[in-house]
Amino acid sequence: MPATADVSVRTAWSADASAIAAVQVTAWRDSYAALLPSDVLDQLDPEPFAARWSSALDKPGDARNRVLVALERNTVRGFAVTSPSPDPDADPVTDGEIAELMVDPAVRGAGHGSRLLQACADTLRADRFERATTWVISTDDTGRSFLTAAGWAPDGAHRRLDLHGDTEVLVTQVRMHTDLTPPIEERA
Repeated sequence: MPATADVSVRTAWSADASAIAAVQVTAWRDSYAALLPSDVLDQLDPEPFAARWSSALDKPGDARNRVLVALERNTVRGFAVTSPSPDPDADPVTDGEIAELMVDPAVRGAGHGSRLLQACADTLRADRFERATTWVISTDDTGRSFLTAAGWAPDGAHRRLDLHGDTEVLVTQVRMHTDLTPPIEERA
């Protein structure tokens, strides 16, 4: 019988800040390699990110801001952030957002992303959101396919981000969404 990995998802603790920052920097270097100059990516330093994560974990801005971590044994392999949707067309009472969902590129395909996505939906549902949204780079076919396979779909919204702050690197994102309300037969 093959051994199974000890994997889980839980709410992040302040002590996870450095590990979350390390995953974030590694994932950004991988995800943005074709979009940002290598010198910009090489300069990313996990320490300032860790300080911001520690602060955010200690004092979230909203009681419904959540950070989840995917673990393999005691090692953080990915993280996700849920919150009320800040989009101008969103209802902050009923529309939640997955603001970030990142997995260490070295362990992608091991199920951490799927576990995080399901935990995000469960968390948003527990916070009484009825709809979840997330933004994906329009050229990220893998990310869109991952979400589509889990029941998400584009809702027609898009936005452009200025990644470098000088209009040199503009990235178009599409918004994906899913219904969080249980089917009618489960509501009875």
